[in-house]
Amino acid sequence: MSTNRLIHETSPYLLQHAHNPVDWYPWGEEALQKAKELNRPILVSIGYSACHWCHVMERESFEDQSTALIMNEHFINIKIDREERPDLDHVYMDAVQAMSGSGGWPLNVFLTPDAQPFYGGTYFPPVQAFNRSSWKEVLMAIATAWKERRDEIISQADNMVNYLRQSNSFGQAKNAAIVPEHNLMEHCHEIFQTIMDTADKEWGGFGRAPKFPQTFTIQFLLQYYHFTKEKTALDQALLSIDKMLQGGIYDHIAGGLARYSTDKEWLAPHFEKMLYDNALLINVLCDAYQLTRNDHYEKAIHKTIAFVQNELGNVTGGFYAALDADSEGEEGRYYVWQKKEIENILNDDAELFCNCFDVTEHGNWEEKNILRVLVPLEKFAKDNFLEPKDFEDKMSTCLQKLSVERDKRTRPGLDDKIILSWNLLMVKALCKAAAALNNDRYKDLAEETIAFIEANFPESSLKLFHTFKNDVAKNPAFLDDYAYLIDAYIHLYEITLKQDYLYIAKQYAEYTIQQFGDTNSPYFFFTANDQNDIIVRKKEIYDGATPAGNSVMASNLLKLSVIFDKSEWRTRADEMLDGLLPLLKKYPGSFGQWTIFLLQKVVGINEIAIIGEDYQKFNLEITKQYIPNKILMCSAKTDAQFPLLDKKTAKETLIYLCKNYACLEPVSTAQDLLNKLSKN
Repeated sequence: MSTNRLIHETSPYLLQHAHNPVDWYPWGEEALQKAKELNRPILVSIGYSACHWCHVMERESFEDQSTALIMNEHFINIKIDREERPDLDHVYMDAVQAMSGSGGWPLNVFLTPDAQPFYGGTYFPPVQAFNRSSWKEVLMAIATAWKERRDEIISQADNMVNYLRQSNSFGQAKNAAIVPEHNLMEHCHEIFQTIMDTADKEWGGFGRAPKFPQTFTIQFLLQYYHFTKEKTALDQALLSIDKMLQGGIYDHIAGGLARYSTDKEWLAPHFEKMLYDNALLINVLCDAYQLTRNDHYEKAIHKTIAFVQNELGNVTGGFYAALDADSEGEEGRYYVWQKKEIENILNDDAELFCNCFDVTEHGNWEEKNILRVLVPLEKFAKDNFLEPKDFEDKMSTCLQKLSVERDKRTRPGLDDKIILSWNLLMVKALCKAAAALNNDRYKDLAEETIAFIEANFPESSLKLFHTFKNDVAKNPAFLDDYAYLIDAYIHLYEITLKQDYLYIAKQYAEYTIQQFGDTNSPYFFFTANDQNDIIVRKKEIYDGATPAGNSVMASNLLKLSVIFDKSEWRTRADEMLDGLLPLLKKYPGSFGQWTIFLLQKVVGINEIAIIGEDYQKFNLEITKQYIPNKILMCSAKTDAQFPLLDKKTAKETLIYLCKNYACLEPVSTAQDLLNKLSKN
């Protein structure tokens, strides 16, 4: 079978298309130059390995010889993995959403030879269906328009690029008036009310189907409860976590969260599992565990980390990107069951198991069964007059037996590239798990992962690559990569107390300001100032499936401004937040990380300094507590390099609680500190 140019790529998504009859190019100078030479429009098709409809369109259209002939004759065809080049995906997704009112993947967008977008859409069927034109009809219509109305298309594309530039010009006014903090607390109350107006109070989560985890919103509710004692915030947060963990969106056999649920009950996911979703789930589970000390959350932390290690772990370090939804050409095939199968495997335990996990003869999804828990295990045991511990052990044994059988099936495809930003989210998650559970194994894994990153991702000095596979790092790192890296180093310091991690965080903050900062506003561009293969430098502010680089940078700058006494960084963080306040109040679900940052700014940062020989022991006692708005510095003796550790001495180990470098009387036990925090 012949191949196209994608055969030389490392991305699993691009390699999936390497045997298509379409003459695909990767994004790069060769393709862009060819389009100019031949004066042909460019078709850019963007997707990712775990995308179900991307696979469907490939089977229906890109593997079809007659369709490929049209594409090859009239267009320069470029395939892009959105996870390798999120910068290009952001720009062209914005364009398609502006043109059509909607977006998604696969993203198919037509460009002039100068890479300016003029038409696009998402999935196109091979024949007219779903009120959509067929892909061949679209191709021929674009080819004809390019021949007959080229000037009109170029003018349309110019207008689109101008629109993209203008939509990116928010936050130009510097030194906006800083909003008084008592007004900011009112904003937090409004945000809480807006969130609760969209909350599903029966099934958890927010809004209608499809339902995404929205872990940032859950974290906001947990912190809002912590600071205000508003019980409904805690109830909705825990309901959301519980219903996800009980639903089909969570894999009861091997652990791991799928990307989203297609229904309000969290039953039927799109079955792809992404590294970032699971890192963010661990993150919020640690918060829930610290607040409630519920063993259920501790077990879920262990199970989710085990999934990431077992299913996405790279033997030499780091974690792979994702598992596909499909296996053997069918979505979810690996994960679903017929009742008869389970009966043959579990024998006498089958009836009890099926009742517990909603397995029926006719199935709960497309005549098959997705395992889910409708009644929590403890209540199910009680309702059936069973000893809870014995029952839970029995269900665990049953799940293990199903796991053995499931392992014999064809596994979903693995996207085995290692993405810098997603790995850094996992480092932070491991740090939080290490702290919450006092778990040295997770601390070691976090340090091993950052060491793998430090060894494999640098291009030169502080400049990094975005992806790594087959011993090759490639693609320029983006704002998210650097923002998450700084955040990870700050968290690594808290669990290791190695000061080098803080110095490195400071270095990368300075580099990020220099390379990604906007001189006309406090916000940061998504791409570095030396990257020149995009038509618009975008500033991303929305917290989507992953937190926006800007929201994470605002938090980083605030923390580092305290650690290193850099007031200009605090001012910049304040300006970033204040410029977005109207949007936060109106659309808190799209600005989840920002809302958390706002809440912490309102209540203030607890600056905790531990001085004395027992600082490591005290650190362990404090980091396992839920203190979301803290900066923690520890040392055996005074240290002039850090303001929080300067001019503080102790014959015994003492804990200082400070705000804005003004400290209360020191205390000598972690419990005394917690008592002070509860009064503050």
